[in-house]
Amino acid sequence: MVLKVYCNANADKVVVDMVVRIRFARGPAVRRTGGKNRRLAWAAGALLAPAALAAFVLAVWRLAADLGLAREFAIQAGLLSHWQVWLALAGALQFGAWRLSRYGVVLESQAALESSSAENPGGASARGLR
Repeated sequence: MVLKVYCNANADKVVVDMVVRIRFARGPAVRRTGGKNRRLAWAAGALLAPAALAAFVLAVWRLAADLGLAREFAIQAGLLSHWQVWLALAGALQFGAWRLSRYGVVLESQAALESSSAENPGGASARGLR
């Protein structure tokens, strides 16, 4: 604790400044690890795959409606009334699902490798073979 007392020239006023320093014990070191949202990415990738399938089904329905093999498509006008748009959307959703699920799976494989190396520091396998 540091206490400073100041008096002005007139001596009618005393100014006191106090600085209190609190010191905490040292905690664990902060580690910067990449991939903090890997589980969220894996879940989003799992949800995008059915959405890609739904978009593909809508593309096939629109194409079949254009060829006269199915009843009328639900959306008659606008951008979403074309089968090419639905097919491109299905491809983009599937690609996004693939990338997100791949990003999320890396975490599980890295965790498995780290836990196996921590259990067997000599490099021995689970059967005891070297």
